[in-house]
Amino acid sequence: MIANANTQRHVDVLIIGGGISGLQAALDLGDQGYRVMVVERRPSIGGRMISLSKVFPTLDCASCITTPKMSAAAHHENIELLTYTEVDSITPGPDGHTVVITRKPTYVNTNKCIGCRMCEYACDTEYPDPFEEGLGSVRAVSVAFTNAIPQKALLNPDYCLACGLCLRACPTDAIEFDQQPRQETIGADAIIIASGFQLNALTVKPQYGAENSRNIISPLALERLLAPHGPYGRVLRPSDGKIPGSIAFVQCAGSRDQTIGVPYCSRVCCMYAIKQAMLLSGALPTADITIYYMDIRAFGKGHEQFYQNARAMGINFIRGKVSRIDPADHDDLLVHVELTEEPENFLRKQRHDLVVLAQGMIPQWNPSEVSPVRIGTDGFVATPDPASPCSTDIPGIFVAGAAAGPKDIADSIAEAGAAAMEAGAYLYRHHVADKRPPTVALDVALSPVGARSG
Repeated sequence: MIANANTQRHVDVLIIGGGISGLQAALDLGDQGYRVMVVERRPSIGGRMISLSKVFPTLDCASCITTPKMSAAAHHENIELLTYTEVDSITPGPDGHTVVITRKPTYVNTNKCIGCRMCEYACDTEYPDPFEEGLGSVRAVSVAFTNAIPQKALLNPDYCLACGLCLRACPTDAIEFDQQPRQETIGADAIIIASGFQLNALTVKPQYGAENSRNIISPLALERLLAPHGPYGRVLRPSDGKIPGSIAFVQCAGSRDQTIGVPYCSRVCCMYAIKQAMLLSGALPTADITIYYMDIRAFGKGHEQFYQNARAMGINFIRGKVSRIDPADHDDLLVHVELTEEPENFLRKQRHDLVVLAQGMIPQWNPSEVSPVRIGTDGFVATPDPASPCSTDIPGIFVAGAAAGPKDIADSIAEAGAAAMEAGAYLYRHHVADKRPPTVALDVALSPVGARSG
């Protein structure tokens, strides 16, 4: 049952997605004086980046970059954050867009919750932690993760036993078992889609045997193993807690393959595999680390040198295509690879303790299901104008980051700034800037897009 509030609020820009792209666009627009609303489907903003250990090619701390932007957005006077919220429909109109959203129940009154986590400490029911990619566990009522924003508890009804322990432990009586989904209608003059990406399933290629071994993991799971605040506190393989002595990366395991519907290159796989291999080399100095690759695509600034540094560190790069992965004794794995640079003995079997599959990047959300926004043949939001790469075919609706296609963090942030500029120019042309302070209107008018389109 969904409760309909039958109310409509209005904002200048509604941003779908609270990852690094959505936050950057929100801050850029909020600093100009525009009223911005960020709608995020998860319990916390931060997107994929907040779960990473470090970023390539600088090896800077990912959390150190993301957390300040999360905090800035949460405390910005012109930005409103709606987490744990889904977009039901987007209806363009001559005077803006009408967006229907559903606030999912958290079963915790967020106005009363003070983030003390007493409910979490009292709860004795656990389930696999989605933030830790299932490698750790979390209580049935808990804050999403340590540096989540907002720091509010959420109760998972699928695992709650309704025992009342959290109810009795909460000092502010914030637990509300009778909460219902609540629908709201938002009017927005412009929309930015920054819904990000997800990885295709580990089992998309059954010949790799991921369904039969816990030691075949995703790159996001390895990020959590590498993180200092990860589920184990150090790198251990999931099946038995053994410190892995031999680790393999299988590249193009979920992309560049017509048979699984992902013919395109995901762009970031080579570089994050090299980054993770370098971090593993530091965490496990005696481990043997091998990257099986088809091609190394190091096209960004500093990426080629990053690749050469990895080779100099002793990481093994073997050019070849992995045909299948079989289980071996002691939970080990046997990787069958066809080498492409050796004329003789080109079929090799190699034993490894842990295997990381480079899954393909696919869209996190399909806006064409709830709006007239067009999707390209690759499933990402179509951008028909090469001169305006953030514009969709619907006036006033823009796209940023991985919602428009696979890209790394630096490109996602740059594109978010471009989308904010495009949206600001659009608002100025449609006289929304008349409602803003004069300096804001002047800034937008003097921007390159505003000047070109004015």
